Amino acid sequence: MTADTQPQLNFDCETGNYHTFCPISCVAWLYQKIEDSFFLVIGTKTCGYFLQNAMGVMIFAEPRYAMAELEEGDISAQLNDYEELKRLCSQIKRDRNPSVIVWIGTCTTEIIKMDLEGLAPKLEAELGIPIVVARANGLDYAFTQGEDTVLAAMANRCPSQAPETEEAKADRNAIQKLLTFGRKKEEVQQEASEYVDHPPLVLFGSLPDPVVTNLTLELKKQGIKIDGWLPAKRFTELPVLQEGTYVVGVNPFLSRTATTLMRRRKCKLIGAPFPIGPDGTRAWIEKICSVFGIEPQGLAEREAQIWQGMEDYTQLIRGKSVFFMGDNLLEISLARFLIRCGMTVPEIGIPYMDKRYQGAELALLQKTCQDMGVPLPTIVEKPDNYNQLQRIQALHPDLVITGMAHANPLEARGINTKWSVEFTFAQIHGFTNARDILELVTRPLRRNHALKDLGWEKLVREEATV
Repeated sequence: MTADTQPQLNFDCETGNYHTFCPISCVAWLYQKIEDSFFLVIGTKTCGYFLQNAMGVMIFAEPRYAMAELEEGDISAQLNDYEELKRLCSQIKRDRNPSVIVWIGTCTTEIIKMDLEGLAPKLEAELGIPIVVARANGLDYAFTQGEDTVLAAMANRCPSQAPETEEAKADRNAIQKLLTFGRKKEEVQQEASEYVDHPPLVLFGSLPDPVVTNLTLELKKQGIKIDGWLPAKRFTELPVLQEGTYVVGVNPFLSRTATTLMRRRKCKLIGAPFPIGPDGTRAWIEKICSVFGIEPQGLAEREAQIWQGMEDYTQLIRGKSVFFMGDNLLEISLARFLIRCGMTVPEIGIPYMDKRYQGAELALLQKTCQDMGVPLPTIVEKPDNYNQLQRIQALHPDLVITGMAHANPLEARGINTKWSVEFTFAQIHGFTNARDILELVTRPLRRNHALKDLGWEKLVREEATV
């Protein structure tokens, strides 16, 4: 079969609506990632209730976010937006003194045409603290695209050259001394020589610190040095973005950030699959190496080792089918990985599809299906949930990865489900975290096996006696 006659991926689009978790939930992980930030969500009481429920698990940590609730006077334009926001931001500066305040605009700010972008520069100059405006409303954006809008706004704040003040030099020298304390000069020089001479490389996407460390070390093994991350742990440490700086994403929902980096900051985007699963991580590293003219070392052996360590999980799902309803925009990468594990995927629902940004991932998905000898899935953008439920009823897949709204109704119909939001908050990137993906995927299947071994009648009797 020639390349021209190979089956092609089939794309479809249905309702045009986003059936997803609200994008303002990005505050949950971003305020923890950017340690010197404060997030101010501007919306109604409904937004406040949502944040209370979505972030209830973090109640014991002191949060660096707040809710600016729009009252009737705000919506009817009886109150002055500037004065109200100035009062709140002045209080935030006085109580918390963050390095940056991020305004998160919700649906209501869109409906009443609140000019946040116009108010922010004036207030920033008056208070002397950076104010970044990000739209994360559910009218325009799906679940994880809230992070995308925040990072796109922060990309415009990245410096074009490193500050060379005396204070910055002193800080850098102090950090260098701390990092090399107790080490011989020869060891430090040897470590510096481990890197290949290549253009600056910046990675974008919010990941937990252990995952950042893992990916940094994986690239270091290939002689590749990372010059910065967007976002950085601190707003004051945003990476330098010069014309010609190479950038590569770690998540498939950051297309707006990628566009901003290319168009506004004149960066060069490395179009690679995403480092989810051992196959995706290897392809991600190989693509970066190829751009810099580096021959990758040991990646095939590293991937094979990871697959061997997951054999106990892959045995459970090999030959089974999984259906993606669509929620967090991780669907393409997860489907590709699960197909490599031996599953079949009849349909991938996804809220938003940027074929350019996910081009390399789509190509790897197609190649994976051909290598595994399984049919190509249908990719449905903005799927109609009613129609999806009919298709699920007809296909009766072994597992459905869905938003929380449909999990219980599907379980009541005898269909195994897994919440897609769990993959958003779990550590799933890199070689070492591939096993955690399968831990999540197989959990409902293992639960059902255990229930069958226990016996449904015995389980019902035990529950009745509780």
